[in-house]
Amino acid sequence: MESIIKRLHVYQMRQDDPHRCTSAKLIRFRLVKPIHYRHRFPSNSVVLNPFAEEVLFPGDRPRMERYGVVAVDCSWARAHEVFSKGFKGKNLRLPVLLAANPVNYGHPQKLSSAEALAAAVYIAGFKGEAEMLMRIFKWGQTFIQLNLQPLEEYSSASRREEIEVIEGAYFPFLTSAADQNRHTST
Repeated sequence: MESIIKRLHVYQMRQDDPHRCTSAKLIRFRLVKPIHYRHRFPSNSVVLNPFAEEVLFPGDRPRMERYGVVAVDCSWARAHEVFSKGFKGKNLRLPVLLAANPVNYGHPQKLSSAEALAAAVYIAGFKGEAEMLMRIFKWGQTFIQLNLQPLEEYSSASRREEIEVIEGAYFPFLTSAADQNRHTST
């Protein structure tokens, strides 16, 4: 089976400072493939969507290997608007993690595109590839170290429901609020 790195994609919307854009750096280092048009998303790929109901878990690995993973690089200020339009593929949210990037350090779920891709491949069992993605950033290893325990537990879950239990153990103040929002918005 070929490396998961060859199956990583970024849809760049160019809404952020280009000098701080992690996806642009991943593209320059040829660690991800750029997508320039939304209709070019690989069919059946895993789309990392922070607002998706369903959470990514290790059982998504076969889909990731076969169809790829897409991170949508947009401004967090416009994320609701961007993701409300929908993207083809299997939209999944990452489990709760803390950002280590300089712009959003310590904020839960405000991950850069690089952090999101690294987290997805780590959870799917591609730990070496996750570290390779983060190695090109000065703060990259901090992301892995900051989230090491939850990442390890997420990557050993056998069912999606287990991921939610792990989230609750590490981030109880966030998961209870997210559950309340889901119940009131439906």
